[in-house]
Amino acid sequence: MVIKVFLASSSGSTAIKKKQQDVVGFLEALKIDYAQLDIASNEDNRMWMRENVPGEKKPTSGIPLPPQIFNEEMYCGDYDTFFEAKEDNSVYEFLGLTPPPGSKKKELVDAEQNGDAHTEDDPGKKAETDAQEENVEEEEPAEEDEESRNVAEEEEQEEGEEDRAEDGLVSEEEEELRELEEEEEHASEED
Repeated sequence: MVIKVFLASSSGSTAIKKKQQDVVGFLEALKIDYAQLDIASNEDNRMWMRENVPGEKKPTSGIPLPPQIFNEEMYCGDYDTFFEAKEDNSVYEFLGLTPPPGSKKKELVDAEQNGDAHTEDDPGKKAETDAQEENVEEEEPAEEDEESRNVAEEEEQEEGEEDRAEDGLVSEEEEELRELEEEEEHASEED
């Protein structure tokens, strides 16, 4: 199964660019295979995306904005639903994928299949489960953590550079307003 992320390579919106970077960066950090499909330079990709986003998921304008995420032909969601899944630690379920071995979600799925899913009723079992989950987390290689941090640092650096570039841009109206205010200050100081 291939995750398809529909992006706009030449978007003028920094918000869309940041959302696209967030989705792609997170998929890379989790080492999930995906394909980037550009809707800005490929009309077929654009039409396919627009036709396959379910009607109830389309915005009021009728045109879904990137990023839009699919698992093969199955619609997963847009950036907002991806972000919610990310916050809930349910990205694999959002994408329709099985969580990798060692992840908390994978252990819960396995427990449900074995009939051991409801350990919350017994506090002792819950404490054992929590301790086991902590041990599994500690056993995960530090390389993945370091790689995730490197990806996150690169994204933060890129965002910082974009913000600085945006901060340097001042509209002509703002510039005129600033000059008028300075002239008024000088005039009031002379009086």
